[in-house]
Amino acid sequence: MNSDGFLNLYNTIIPLLEILTIAIFIYFLLYYLRRTRAVFVLSGMFLLLVCTILLFKLLNFSTLYNLLRELWIVFAFAAIVIFQSEIRQGFAKLGTSLFIFKGQQKEAIHEIVQACCAMADQKCGALIVIEGKIQMEAIIDEAIKLDNPVQAIVLESIFYPKAPLHDGAVIIRNNRIVAARAILPLGHNENISKRWGTRHRAAVGITDESDAVALVVSEESGTISIAVRGFMWKNIPQDKLYAVLNLMLVEKGSDYAISQLLGRV
Repeated sequence: MNSDGFLNLYNTIIPLLEILTIAIFIYFLLYYLRRTRAVFVLSGMFLLLVCTILLFKLLNFSTLYNLLRELWIVFAFAAIVIFQSEIRQGFAKLGTSLFIFKGQQKEAIHEIVQACCAMADQKCGALIVIEGKIQMEAIIDEAIKLDNPVQAIVLESIFYPKAPLHDGAVIIRNNRIVAARAILPLGHNENISKRWGTRHRAAVGITDESDAVALVVSEESGTISIAVRGFMWKNIPQDKLYAVLNLMLVEKGSDYAISQLLGRV
């Protein structure tokens, strides 16, 4: 294909690329504003404007059609002025989702460790699942959805024996508690002891099917266990719990490195 052919092909593709770029921009803008009131108004205004332009084009109302085409700039500036606070929140959310700093993750780990140690001392049973790259939407959809930062006092309140959400598991995604009272699949691994309770089996089951990390606090013994990759690390000392979680979640250490840390090589 000669240079003229490439040029013609490029000129043909440009409009499609422009439409695709605008569509992607609008999609992500609405996606990151989805939990604010701005998304409903913006999507409604956008849909109304598009439908009106298409209608005027179809009816060949050239004057009104050209007028509405010029309103896109006014529409954009009006949306920015009217919904500046919501748009600011949306872009803040975008920045957070794109850059999950290790410092934030370590802070969440600290809160989880504090909660687990407190519940272990009180022999309060708990099951906490930290989601990995494989998302657990089906399980979350069947659970009680939340949206709270990871805080020790919140986790302890959820698993308080008389609390309505204490049964099931808590799921943490991107350093936020996104679900409680989640029902997890029970593990059927041959290495699972028949003496293990439902929480331990569920922890092994969910980590066998995903890349999540699950913590279990036993209400019988007050011990803390961690399941990862379908394997259960039992009786984690409280003074090593933070280091183990940091190795698993932040440093992505191997099973051998975990064994060395726990002195079980």
